[in-house]
Amino acid sequence: MLIAALLLLQAAVAPSAQEEPVPAYPQSNANAGAVPFGNDRLWQAFHGAPGVARIVDGLIARSQADPRISDIFRNRDMVRLRRTLNEQFCYILGGGCSYTGRDMTAAHKDMGIQKADMAALVENLQAAMRQEHVPFAAQNRLLAKLAPMHRDVVTR
Repeated sequence: MLIAALLLLQAAVAPSAQEEPVPAYPQSNANAGAVPFGNDRLWQAFHGAPGVARIVDGLIARSQADPRISDIFRNRDMVRLRRTLNEQFCYILGGGCSYTGRDMTAAHKDMGIQKADMAALVENLQAAMRQEHVPFAAQNRLLAKLAPMHRDVVTR
């Protein structure tokens, strides 16, 4: 299951797209910002790697088109963002992935994210989950895991 999930997550990133280099940082699942669920029931409710990839793609597309927050996504490494969001959701949802991204504070440093920005992002995530037909209770369980991260992300 882990290999299939990783292959599907890898396929979600265009093969010709390259991530921008970043300074080395300690990689740890703790950087994901939440403890994963103890089983894969939510992973299944999110339709596994293909469903999570569609949710991440929908979240990113909505956020880039959203006039409230589109500036935050301008001139960012979207390849890395797509990969690390897929990893983060897979890890938290019990899909058996590891998270290789930076911690939430470092990843959002100097972005000036405000509470209203976070609220818009959550709305876009909810819309992407609805489009994927993720059950409402499953959506709320993921959002409850993600909510405490606002302390590390919102800086203004």
